[in-house]
Amino acid sequence: MINRTFTMIKPDATLKGHTGAILKIINDAGFRIIAMKMTHLSKIKAAQFYEVHKERPFYKELVEFMSRGPITAAILEKENAVEEFRKLIGATNPAQADEGTIRKLFATSVGENAIHGSDSDDNARIESDFFFSKLEQF
Repeated sequence: MINRTFTMIKPDATLKGHTGAILKIINDAGFRIIAMKMTHLSKIKAAQFYEVHKERPFYKELVEFMSRGPITAAILEKENAVEEFRKLIGATNPAQADEGTIRKLFATSVGENAIHGSDSDDNARIESDFFFSKLEQF
């Protein structure tokens, strides 16, 4: 079943110039980009996006990190998109990520892990709608 997932190339990867290389990996893996934009999250917007983690000890640090530089947000389409994309990006901790995954290639730590990928179909819709209006989704 073809479905959608959401991704964000995070400030650490963007500032190091890895956006193009990451997008190439995504394209080569068969994902179709149906919406994409580069933007800079304010602290308020980063806090809203990660509100689900508000009670977690890393929340404040995460908001600071995500608002420190530009990100590239995208909606991707493929068969079993969420599951396939989670495999492509690898474990949150790059030291535990499989060889060839985006996080193994570009992440430096658990906190600066280069890329976000939705963890469910429901969250993919919520996260996509946070960044993109229906007019921006193709």
